[in-house]
Amino acid sequence: MSIRIFLVFSLFILGASLAAIAELPYGGWIQIPVLSLLWWRLDHQQSTSLIKKFALGLSFGIGYFVVGLWWLYISLHDVGGMNALLACMGVLLLSAYVALYFSLATLAIPLLKTNRLSGLFLASSWVLAEFLRGYIFTGFPWMGFAETQFNGPFAPIAPFFGGLACTFLVVWTSWEIYQLRKHVLSSALLIASVIVITQFASFFTFTKPTGEPISVRLIQGNFEQTLKFNPQAIGRQIDFYAGAITKEAANLIIIPETAFPWPLPNLPIGLVEYLQNFSNNSGSNVLLGLIGEVPGESGMQYSNRATGLSPNTAPYQYDKAHLVPFGEFIPPGFQWFVKAFHVPMSDFARGRLDQSPFTIARKGQEEIHAAITICYEDVFGGELASRIQQSDKPVNLLINMTNLAWFGESQASTQQLRLSQLRSLETGLPALRATNTGITAVLGSDGKVLQALPEFTQATLSTQVQAYSGKTPYVIWGNLPILGISCLLLLWGLIRHRRF
Repeated sequence: MSIRIFLVFSLFILGASLAAIAELPYGGWIQIPVLSLLWWRLDHQQSTSLIKKFALGLSFGIGYFVVGLWWLYISLHDVGGMNALLACMGVLLLSAYVALYFSLATLAIPLLKTNRLSGLFLASSWVLAEFLRGYIFTGFPWMGFAETQFNGPFAPIAPFFGGLACTFLVVWTSWEIYQLRKHVLSSALLIASVIVITQFASFFTFTKPTGEPISVRLIQGNFEQTLKFNPQAIGRQIDFYAGAITKEAANLIIIPETAFPWPLPNLPIGLVEYLQNFSNNSGSNVLLGLIGEVPGESGMQYSNRATGLSPNTAPYQYDKAHLVPFGEFIPPGFQWFVKAFHVPMSDFARGRLDQSPFTIARKGQEEIHAAITICYEDVFGGELASRIQQSDKPVNLLINMTNLAWFGESQASTQQLRLSQLRSLETGLPALRATNTGITAVLGSDGKVLQALPEFTQATLSTQVQAYSGKTPYVIWGNLPILGISCLLLLWGLIRHRRF
């Protein structure tokens, strides 16, 4: 019994270590050999039942996600006022839920271990599990292996086949590292060959600069989340952002998600008209983060909205389409949980997935079209690629408006930055990140940070950004190729297992 407890604990620590490594400068490289330790521990449990193997994989996953998602405690307890024990339970239960997908993927080891191709079968199983994690119950694919690959060897494959392809190669390579004990030469050659080929993929580009660079101002207010619900503080926030917007003209000015934290009809009289007049007179395009209202089944319903003001043009609006469970919509049967989480306006209306991009007008020059995402939507690469592919206008720029003050001084901001970097890499488009507390940044079409503001400072990032045109293979194909390959490999592995 003590040996089993030690094994469960060691796998929990291994998962926790893997999550911590993701925050290191070369975390994407370091994670791969560390992940091979998981296969070593699980593969040695030959006599263990399938249920016990599932439990071992689950302990690894819980360790991984508890460390990776601990910042949810800040939003539940420090901001939401939830009881500390209940907040801890919330983080643990969510970690256990998402860990289920990791655990299911590890079951491919005993089921498909038939030959040297087992690593491919395991990688396919992991890819399908990750895809389902991002789909079932609206999805929660945060803290996958894909985004850490921006600082790893397999990032160049993202414009071709997306983040799931990066995940596939991470799992396969870690399995081959584990196989070095049996097949030193062949595994070493395979690993080296795949890494070299992947690096060559970085020489291919599918998008190119279009038009002249645009001037941009990204405003970081740095207001604590607890102030968002204080009427007096709300007034100060609105005054700050209105003053910062009108201080100086630019082709594009962006404030963060819900920087105006009151519903649109409740904003100070004449505010939007004042900003629209500024846009008309200065030629500036302005994106505002605020609370919108849309018709619902039982009357008007709030939405998490980005409102765009362009010179002498009707206002643009984008309503967040992919909402955060519990924070922005209440799953059936969980009203009790939300009542314990004392945050107003936690049940938003869902925007459509086919909303048009925001048009940035420039006098005497070609228009630029930007795809908007609000905070959590940056996690879903497949949805963003589909939106760009099906857009009625060519998309030249990505814009993410975020408020991570919910999560205090944690690694949540760096985690989301990596997700934004992966989205730029997948789409071949530069990105602008306007955040409340950080990380406000400008990303190149290769995902690299060109400029950024320090976190937890009140400042404005004024710069120029080059728009791009064109589509990567991933934008055109989405996840279909890697999912198709994974399904075929997994089917082949199951057939071989039944035969032998």
